Amino acid sequence: MGRAKTNSGRCILVLAVVAFVITLPTWALGDDYPTSRITMYCGYAPGGTTDTTARALADGISKILGVPVVVESKAGAGATVCAGLTASKKPDGYTIAVISTGALVSRPHLLKIAYDPMNDFTLFCKYTRYIGALTVLAESPIKTVDDFIAWAKANPGLSYSSSGMYTQQQMAVELFAECKGLTLTHVPCKGGGPANRQLLGKHVDFTAGAGSHLNFVKQGLFRQLVFFNTDKRNPDYPDLPTLKELGCKDAPALSYIVVGPKGIPGPIVKKLTAALKQVKEGPEFQKLLKNLGLPADVWSDGEAFKKEVQEQYEWYKGYLERIGAQKKG
Repeated sequence: MGRAKTNSGRCILVLAVVAFVITLPTWALGDDYPTSRITMYCGYAPGGTTDTTARALADGISKILGVPVVVESKAGAGATVCAGLTASKKPDGYTIAVISTGALVSRPHLLKIAYDPMNDFTLFCKYTRYIGALTVLAESPIKTVDDFIAWAKANPGLSYSSSGMYTQQQMAVELFAECKGLTLTHVPCKGGGPANRQLLGKHVDFTAGAGSHLNFVKQGLFRQLVFFNTDKRNPDYPDLPTLKELGCKDAPALSYIVVGPKGIPGPIVKKLTAALKQVKEGPEFQKLLKNLGLPADVWSDGEAFKKEVQEQYEWYKGYLERIGAQKKG
């Protein structure tokens, strides 16, 4: 009798486990993912480089996975609005987001946020990075970075525009000024477009180019003097030095990344990451990056760049504390 009861109990336990597995939602097993549309939030406004690349990624993975991937703009507060919304969603692989690593590594030290930047996300990949360059008008007599340093020392208080306070480009300019003993005046703007217009209108002496300035470089209106946020020279402009080559510290490069809520099952992460990588390495996306002036040789999956995110979080924390930046909100 005792053995019969034991066997009966085991059978009931096995049946219960089988029933539990059968009733698990499809996304928990990951076998059939995806079966419906995927929503891709974008942390920046339509028309910018982040939005443009997000829409290209969405179109590409839609073709690979066979379901619609719809991009929704959730811009605001340096992509922290988008990051917070994404972190609050069900971890089923049907809500993902394209944001900047800045929402994880720098903005949390400046704004009160509704998420834990190190623990509330599934990291899929980084697929390119933001760039920065000290940029003057092409008609300027300043031809090289050495010319610029001499000019700035002779004219303390030169003004410059940037896409915003505490952006990686603005921090790089301040590190450059600190390194070379320069006194500069910052004119923060709401985005790269307004910052470019400040220079075009000759309201400032130079700008901390944030990517969108490259259109004006190609048109012959702007001249770049030195690149920021990079460890190596830009192959499209091989004669221009990096900030580190000048013996100065540089703000770490922020990257374009794809994330989701914490807890997305491994099989789904693997399938979606593989699709993203296929799109990123395809000729159409590579051409897009080149046209936008963005590095095309950047790729890391989530596990590979998790350590980088943690290291940058500590770097920005230390730098912002050193200069006395105040958290808002």
